[in-house]
Amino acid sequence: MSVSPRNAVFLDEMGIGALWKLRQPGPAFEQTEQTEQSDRAEPASVAVGQAAVADRRPASGPRPAPETLSAPLPETLPERLAERPPASRAESLPESAPGMAVGLVAALAPELAADAAATPAPAPGRLAAAVTERMSAPAPVSAPAPAPATPTFTARATTPAPADDDSMAWFDDVPAAPRAPAVPRAQPQPVSDAAIAAMDWPELQAAVSSCTRCPLSLTRRNAVNGRGPERASWFAIIAGPTRQDEADIVPATGEAGQLLDNMLRAIAVKPEADVYVTGLVKCRPATDDGADRAPTADELTACRPYLHRELALAGATMAMTFGQLAARGLMMGPAARGKVMRYGAGNLPVVATYHPDDLLLRPQDKAKAWGDLCLARTAPARD
Repeated sequence: MSVSPRNAVFLDEMGIGALWKLRQPGPAFEQTEQTEQSDRAEPASVAVGQAAVADRRPASGPRPAPETLSAPLPETLPERLAERPPASRAESLPESAPGMAVGLVAALAPELAADAAATPAPAPGRLAAAVTERMSAPAPVSAPAPAPATPTFTARATTPAPADDDSMAWFDDVPAAPRAPAVPRAQPQPVSDAAIAAMDWPELQAAVSSCTRCPLSLTRRNAVNGRGPERASWFAIIAGPTRQDEADIVPATGEAGQLLDNMLRAIAVKPEADVYVTGLVKCRPATDDGADRAPTADELTACRPYLHRELALAGATMAMTFGQLAARGLMMGPAARGKVMRYGAGNLPVVATYHPDDLLLRPQDKAKAWGDLCLARTAPARD
């Protein structure tokens, strides 16, 4: 006799599913999709005969003939029932399918009890075991929640705020961060006279550009080296660079420079090949208001080694000074135009004349300048 899934769950929950399975001749708890659908479709008030027929219906194959619906129960069950009085059998048979199963269990109670004594007790149903385990398990003891940490505050001595909130006097009271002492900028050491006397042209020009031998190095914009060929027989000497010379970094530039070159060409001296133009001082002397001024004696003395080295390197045999400041500065005293003067240990012939800027302002002096140029052209060389 097959048992529907719903009845099988009921027997399991009652703890007798395993015993009922042992009493069946065929496979117990047989479940098919057809039986499950039939149990869901039939109402609970189905007659006892129809329920019995539904339980005994095979899982597959054709429906049994009407005469087979009254087929006897398996041999084991009729034999058990035959041993009991008819009244007991009638009272134990309910009208519904679940009731009939309970009645059969009650009728077989003595035999089931005897078999249960010899058979180990089956495990309780899944639902009963879960409920029993849940009820018998001790209630979990939850750990007490930690008390919230109480913030701790450290008392600090505070200075009361000033009455006037807009006042910034408190800021002035804050000591300023100490500053690192300023490191003085290292100044290059002045070049000695002996070092200048041993220089070649590149070294001499570099020494002039970075010279610190006099205070003019602190106020100059640019140091101005001479211009011309390295081997020159004539020297054209001016007092010092003007504002324009300092800007161009070239001595005797502009209109004055062009006039100077033309004056030399007038006596057949080639400026680009025979004349080296330089100044007694290499930095522009200027007053506090920025005007040009005459170089001082100390400034002339500081720059004199550069002039001596230029004369030696060029191999000059004749020199002309242009302007009164250049003549007096070179001779370090009184100077006169219209005659040949001698300079230095080598008795270098020197002729003084007008500065080109003066001639541009007073063109009438060009005749006198022409006489000075002719004197220099015919002057004897070194003694």
